[in-house]
Amino acid sequence: MKFFLFKPKHFFNHADEQRIVNAIAASEKQTSGEIRVFVESHCRFVDPLDRAAEAFFKLKMDSTEQRNGVLLYVAMKDRQMAIFGDKGIHEKVGNAFWNEKAQKILSHFSKADYAGGLEKIVMEIGATLSGYFPYDGSNDKNELPDDIVYGR
Repeated sequence: MKFFLFKPKHFFNHADEQRIVNAIAASEKQTSGEIRVFVESHCRFVDPLDRAAEAFFKLKMDSTEQRNGVLLYVAMKDRQMAIFGDKGIHEKVGNAFWNEKAQKILSHFSKADYAGGLEKIVMEIGATLSGYFPYDGSNDKNELPDDIVYGR
């Protein structure tokens, strides 16, 4: 896939990366929703939400059965971030929810606590998803990988 034909730059050490991945896995044990984190150096768009949407669709996050995927997008060197929720979850929580989560994560980022901020917001989003899309152990499957996706 052309989207990923470059050597990714990792921004987290192994321990921090595991904290984020573990938060995604733990959150997804409470919900049928899917959470992904996409991190890159620079945002190619003026509005990071546009880049988040592009990454969301390239990663096929809109193909979840209940349209309940959420992408946390971070452009580290440009100091930009966005949260993009698919139709199913966005219709439930609206813009105010995403704006609140963005403000919370930015408060961690302002202290250079990137892994901690992502970990906390992933857990909060997972808890919210569980209220609307609870986990059903009899038929729920992990529709998307839990690993961090690194852009350029």
